Amino acid sequence: MQSMWGHKLHMDQNEKLCMFGVTHVIAIDGFSKKIVGHSTMPIKNNLIIYEEVYKKAVLSHGMWDQVRVDHGTELYLTLFMQEMLAEYRHNQQRLPYLQTTSTKNHTVERMWPEVNKRVNFPIKSALIQMVDQESLDMEDGLMRYCVSNLTCQISQIGVQRFVHAWNSHNITGKGIPNLLARDGCKTRILAEFLPRASESAELYRQEMGQRLTTPSSFGIDPFQSEEDKIRAETEFNFLYFDLGDVLNCTVNEHYHPFQDCLTELINITRRCA
Repeated sequence: MQSMWGHKLHMDQNEKLCMFGVTHVIAIDGFSKKIVGHSTMPIKNNLIIYEEVYKKAVLSHGMWDQVRVDHGTELYLTLFMQEMLAEYRHNQQRLPYLQTTSTKNHTVERMWPEVNKRVNFPIKSALIQMVDQESLDMEDGLMRYCVSNLTCQISQIGVQRFVHAWNSHNITGKGIPNLLARDGCKTRILAEFLPRASESAELYRQEMGQRLTTPSSFGIDPFQSEEDKIRAETEFNFLYFDLGDVLNCTVNEHYHPFQDCLTELINITRRCA
């Protein structure tokens, strides 16, 4: 049984909220079904996915024999580093990575309906309601920035809750992901072999002759200085210190707290920028 842990790492992205500046990425061990990495970002990006999902998973659990992804370009850096480190894998007979169509990545695909139901769709409904009522203009750069900023924060809380629940629940006929995954992969790797994202991207440029896009915000960052941004964040956090409560209301189809929260963030941002 244990020999199957660490064979395949499945990675996939969810873009149900991409029109509001939110993309989720998760990584799952194929045997235990444990979610070993996840990140929420404004725009899907190679450097963020490598740093926050792949690198964290490998440093925590060890090297997987194979990474399975779809044909998207946002995982190029992850696949590049997986191939660079191929000699450190336990089973080197496998290809270091395999790209398939998204619908064939069943291990990850069956997770997303739960994330959509618990997180994405309630938030999306609240935002669409604001757009329909013309209290939110997604053509406005500052509003786009604020929507993405807040929605990333709130949806990330929801994803974290889902990950904790998923990894702790019992899968019929299989077991609990956390318990099945407790020993980790057969081979571990030193942190020095997984440089930070900017250094890995430079390695990619040297080897592949292509420059990867650096992380960017959704909309227009309106702040002229870091001090202005900190002032806005401090003022907002004083009013809304627990976004988990806002999420709770939203998933129960009580949208006003989230909508009021977003409106307040937009007003504070305009005032401080």
